[in-house]
Amino acid sequence: MKQENLAMLCDFYELTMGNGYFQSGLADKIVYFDLFFRTVPDKGGFAIAAGLEQVVEYVKDLHFDQEDIDFLRSKNLFDEAFLNYLSQFSFTGDIFAVPEGTPVFPGEPIVIVRAPAIEAQLVETFLLLSINHQSLIATKANRIVRAAQGRVVLEFGSRRAQGADGAVLGARAAYIGGCAGTACTLTDELYGVPAGGTMAHAWVQMFDSEYEAFKTYCELYPQNAVLLVDTYNTLKSGVPNAIRAFKEVLIPKGITHFGIRLDSGDISYLSKKARKMLDDAGLENCQIVASNSLDEYLIRDLMMQGAQIDTFGVGERLITSQSTPVFGGVYKLAAVEQEDGSILPKIKVSENTSKITNPHFKKVYRLFDNESGKAIADELCIYDEVIHEGEPHTIFDPNATWKTKTLTNFTAKELLVPVFRGGKLVYSLPSIDEIKDYCHKQVGLLWDEVKRFENPHAYYVDLSQKLWDIKQQLLQQKR
Repeated sequence: MKQENLAMLCDFYELTMGNGYFQSGLADKIVYFDLFFRTVPDKGGFAIAAGLEQVVEYVKDLHFDQEDIDFLRSKNLFDEAFLNYLSQFSFTGDIFAVPEGTPVFPGEPIVIVRAPAIEAQLVETFLLLSINHQSLIATKANRIVRAAQGRVVLEFGSRRAQGADGAVLGARAAYIGGCAGTACTLTDELYGVPAGGTMAHAWVQMFDSEYEAFKTYCELYPQNAVLLVDTYNTLKSGVPNAIRAFKEVLIPKGITHFGIRLDSGDISYLSKKARKMLDDAGLENCQIVASNSLDEYLIRDLMMQGAQIDTFGVGERLITSQSTPVFGGVYKLAAVEQEDGSILPKIKVSENTSKITNPHFKKVYRLFDNESGKAIADELCIYDEVIHEGEPHTIFDPNATWKTKTLTNFTAKELLVPVFRGGKLVYSLPSIDEIKDYCHKQVGLLWDEVKRFENPHAYYVDLSQKLWDIKQQLLQQKR
């Protein structure tokens, strides 16, 4: 079977359009595309950008091999000169993106591609699938981690993921969003996300008694003993046998770091009963891990009920973002560069106003209040605009266009950073731990009202006056 080449992971229309651009003399026309999303998953207040590292690796290796060319020739659809062009293909354009881990909002570019038309078109599918998937999972993970209120959250979802990449890269994204580790060994090997795990019910069933299973495991893995106590009866046998194994095997060795895992039943009730049994046995240090179809809402309820849980293992509802399984990012033409270097803005118009795009080559500023340090608003500007700190600056409430807010004591930070220039990588990819730490800090700069699960405060995402005027002019022309 042929070795897969990700250059061919594109929608077929990208190739037919590329062939059309080539034959129409538009191959070298410089264009600008925005990758953005329209709605925050789970009706939340913000999303987390992720997936840029995979975009970088894809663009660096972007090429078509001879087998790909032969396959496309077999379609009897493409001009031979276009196929020859593809045989020499590499990306020569510019890419700007927000760093992974950045909180982002609807309508603002997460990635901007400036490149010859064929190049910009051919990267569409991979950029979307990478950013859409990992941003979705990072966003869901962040919600779950915040619901846990400081308790450890582990990603347990590989076996329920949508394919191998869904498991591996989903675990990577979950770590960016705040999870402490994963059950996926390959994600640890490839990306350094800490992997761990202990036992399944099958281990307990393999032994003649539950106690023998626990005792043997403690002997084999004394520094990593988390015993699954619900194979038979959690309170009548599971917890008592775990206590016995801990006391007979681990405590005599001076080991006090161990735990039990609850994977079924009423987790809140069982955790409280188990906590009392453990404490009464003098095992106050014993941790309680809970798993079994958890999400942010169930975890929030468990916390409200006083459940005695130290660590949450979250699987299918995280790795698939079950409640909102699609991020909805889109890739739209925003401008075309003229022969004299001027930039001609383009707009997509729709009867559905939410699908009307913001035109032009843009930059995105995030404005921070200097007194609180919190993010106040984002502003989309034309590429050559500069927001001057120290001067009064007015933003509009996106939900009430008649209402404005004037800022005076603020700091402005550009969100988009250069990643590729002229096809060359100019961005130093941070480590996974640096991305995770950055995400945690940036989410901390959002107001709590924006972070609510239900009816979050609508964060300001404004257009500069110059961009607003250009958009209105284009809309008038299209009427």
